[in-house]
Amino acid sequence: MGYWIFMTCMTVLLPLTMAGFGSRFEKKPPRRNGVFGYKTTRSMKNDDTWDFAHRYVGRLWRFWGMVTLFAALLVMLLVLNRDMETVGYAGTVLVFAQLVPLFVSIFATERALKRTFDRFGQRIEG
Repeated sequence: MGYWIFMTCMTVLLPLTMAGFGSRFEKKPPRRNGVFGYKTTRSMKNDDTWDFAHRYVGRLWRFWGMVTLFAALLVMLLVLNRDMETVGYAGTVLVFAQLVPLFVSIFATERALKRTFDRFGQRIEG
């Protein structure tokens, strides 16, 4: 049971982090800086691109964080009282599956930035 609790905690860590930062970024993006936040060449052009990127990725992370949190809890409940190997396998698969929306959100945000701003960081009219 102790291993199941440990693996459950590990499988909900990333979704909770995504949902938490997503909610924070969506509501109030941090000030543009070189240390913390969604930092890409395109997002750091100016304050407008920075805020847009954080609000966009924030919506994605909040949504996918909640979806993957629900999935993690469901799967971990299904392997409750199973052997350590099954619990470990389920937890490992969940953690790697949770990385997919995390990385896909980067590509989606960069695409949205490219559609919304020119290469100098100015909003595209239209």
